Formats: sequence, structure tokens, C-alpha cells
Amino acid sequence: MKHTLILTLTALLLVPPAALTAADPKVAAASVPCGSATRWPADRVWRWMEGRSVRGFNYNPRTAVNDIEQWQEARFDPKTIDEEFGWAEKIGFNSVRVFLSFTVWQIDPPAFRQHLGQFLTIAQRHHLSVMPVLFSDGDYTGRGGSQPDPIPGVHNSRAVVDPGARVALDPQLWPPLRPYVRDLVGRFARDERILAWDVYNEPGNSSVGEKVLPLVEAVFGWAREGRPTQPLTAGPWVFYDGAFSQRLIALSDLVTFHNYEPPEKMAEAIRICARAGRPVLCTEWLCRQRGNTFQAMLPVFNQHKVGWYQWGLVAGKTQTYMPWGSKPNTPMPAVWQHDLLHPDGSPYDPQELELIRNSSRDRDEVPTFGKNQK
Repeated sequence: MKHTLILTLTALLLVPPAALTAADPKVAAASVPCGSATRWPADRVWRWMEGRSVRGFNYNPRTAVNDIEQWQEARFDPKTIDEEFGWAEKIGFNSVRVFLSFTVWQIDPPAFRQHLGQFLTIAQRHHLSVMPVLFSDGDYTGRGGSQPDPIPGVHNSRAVVDPGARVALDPQLWPPLRPYVRDLVGRFARDERILAWDVYNEPGNSSVGEKVLPLVEAVFGWAREGRPTQPLTAGPWVFYDGAFSQRLIALSDLVTFHNYEPPEKMAEAIRICARAGRPVLCTEWLCRQRGNTFQAMLPVFNQHKVGWYQWGLVAGKTQTYMPWGSKPNTPMPAVWQHDLLHPDGSPYDPQELELIRNSSRDRDEVPTFGKNQK
């Protein structure tokens, strides 16, 4: 998740209880009005994923406190990105999921495109496909310019999202968002280095709850106007059977989801998502203190042939090795929540790296769970 964890009782109370318990078939099966193109047929997505076994990570370089610092001109750090992607390649990763920044794009679109292109080139050098994330839900927006230092001991203390809850609720504030989507998706629409576009991270994970849906639907439409040759997705992260989550799946070409729970809950989420009859990827996981570990999860992913992206690579300024809700000056825990490597590239747990390497040797086939699930 783009954490701090934002799901609150306030957000849930915005939604009628019936909408959170069972999918409405009329909602899930509704036609998807998506600009000048439509949702991909399932067979096209299966062809796209043929031969792609995804083992990935969500990424901020260790030198960036948030996505604004990662992408803006003064702090973009290709040297560190190249070093860390080299470590990832040696471990056995083959894909990276990365959050973009509408805030930074607005300041200088050409420079942002240049940095994204450079990022894709570095990833390709290390045999990593890329899943860019266009927007993310939440209430903690940021500004361009120098970013504050992290708060010691606090998980993801300077996290930012675009476009923010206020914008999500007001269609009169949406016009600047469309050029951003069309610019990036349109310019990189045929770039084979991109595996898929995640158009909106964790819709509903903010104070406005499911009222974000009209904007999510609009973003899908704007993205499809670029006629991308890569699939689009926006994944559910809670209540996978609910009408809201099923609507996200109905909008998506490729089915993705997040899960930070123990293995039995992960397997249940996979089974629900697979009902769409499309390839399934878990695009966020790893919460060691909940039993959501490499030792527990990789067998589940391998059994169901589901690709995955864990949260975090190198411990850095985001401090996502700390637990959600940690207080200022909390000491580093013995059990990290996220992340895999120390800043010098040494492993938090060498056994985890060996498990990933073994997984990469064992799984060279396309994710297939869901192909015969209806």
C-alpha cells in the first residue's frame, strides 16, 4: 500500500454495507465506457502475458523520501537507481512497479518524460520490465521543491499522493489530469519495456472512500485514448468480492490486487480475482509481522502461478522497514515490515534472497491461474 495505512472507519461508513458484501453482477459485467478504445478481450491479455513470469518489487530509491523527490529534476538519481537495479537483477527479480508523480510532471513535462525514459532504459539494462502507477488514492498530497527529511522512526513519514481526495471529489478540478495521462500513456503506448499501466493505486483508500470511482473510470478512459499496446489495471485491495472491487476488475484488462495478510487470506484473494478469467498479479504484499513472508507466500504464488510485486527493495528514506503506525524515534525493529536489503546492498535475511532465486529458477511460465476460472 502507499502507506501510512489510510483505510478508516470513516471511509467505510461512506459505503452502504450491502456494497461491501457481495458483487452486483450488473456492476461487474457492465460495459466499460473508456474513450476511443475498450477493455481488452481476455484472450488478448493472455497472449500479452504469454512467457511473462513476474517477480517484482515496488520501488523508491534509498535516496528519495517520496515520489516527488524521486522524480524531480534536482533529485533524480540514476546512479543509485542503476546500482539498486543491479542488485535486484542478481537476486532474480524481473520487474519493477513504480509510482509516477503528477505534481512533478506539472512543473516540467519534458523533463519528467526524459526521466521516465531514463528510468525505463536503466530497468531494461537490468532485464526489468516496468509497471508505472499514474495516480494513488489518499489524503496526503505534496508540493514540488525541496522535500522535508524523514521523521526518524516513522513508516513512510513523507508519503505523498496524486491527485488527492479534494480533487477526486470535484470534477471541475479534473481537467489538468487528462493531459498528464494522455501525455505519458500516449508517448509510451508502444514501449515494450512497459509491462502494464496501473492507472490508480488503491482506489477507495482515503477519506472519500468509494466516491473516487467516477475519477477512476475517467482515468481509464483517458488512458485508453492513448491506444496503449500494454494492458491497463487498477487493483482491489480489500473486500475483493464487493461491488466496488468487482467494478475495478471489470474496468481492468489485467487483474491485479494487494494483500498483506497470511497465506490463507492471500489464496482466497487469488481465487476471487481469478473468477474474471484473466491473468492475475499481486502487485503489493510483504508484511512479515503478519506472517506475510517470503517463506509463506512464494509457495502460494507458485502453486497458483500468480506473478507478484513485494513492497520495497532497499531500506532508505521512506523507512518502510518500520511498521505501520510507528511513532517518532521508534527504534528499528528486529522484524522489518517491508524492504529486502540494507543501504549497502547486504540482505536483511539471506534466506529470502535464496528463496527468490529458487523461485525464479522454478517459474519460467506465464501466470495461468484464472484462465479457466469463471
